[in-house]
Amino acid sequence: MLSKDDNWIEDSDVLSIFPTFVWTVQSTSEFHDRMQARVLNVLNRMNPDLADIPAGESWQSDHQLYKDEELVELISCIYSTAKTVLRFLKVGYDTIEVTGCWATINSTATSHAIHSHPNNFLSGVYYVQTQPGADTINFHDPRPQTSIIRPPITELTSQNTDQVVVKVSNGTLLMFPAYLSHSVAQNESDKLRISISFNLMFSRFAENLSKPLWGEK
Repeated sequence: MLSKDDNWIEDSDVLSIFPTFVWTVQSTSEFHDRMQARVLNVLNRMNPDLADIPAGESWQSDHQLYKDEELVELISCIYSTAKTVLRFLKVGYDTIEVTGCWATINSTATSHAIHSHPNNFLSGVYYVQTQPGADTINFHDPRPQTSIIRPPITELTSQNTDQVVVKVSNGTLLMFPAYLSHSVAQNESDKLRISISFNLMFSRFAENLSKPLWGEK
């Protein structure tokens, strides 16, 4: 907004163009307790030694968790959220499907490098176990041109930053464009950080694309 003190200005405005959205949903404690028990049961079945992951190491499941019967309710909520997102974006095509779903467990002193999820339309994450020191995700500016010039700033705001840190908690579900690069800071707690990530793509596209393909910087 320009100052109207200048006598040549009748009116002014600031337009927000090409915005990037991150949708956030906080589940009820009852839902989360139920999902946490089911997720931990599935993961312990896959890897009985999860509780013994040493500091500095991570573990990731395969990408087929969405096919596990114990997680049907969680996947249903993911689909419900995705359809709401598509309506918000006025997308005239609502046949979308999960193309990959996996668990990531970070022990103390582990992080997740910046990456994106190519060949999909939406991505997201559900937080199974978080705690102070392991309760954030970083989203990075998807406009590479902005890094050409980085002048000094007088105050860090959402309008001039190249990274936004989003705080999460147990039961938080985030959904965002699959192109949006993100990373996870080092787990500074003494407990495991457990999350379920997923990708979604329009069904016809998913026939020959959408398999996990990481785009890392």
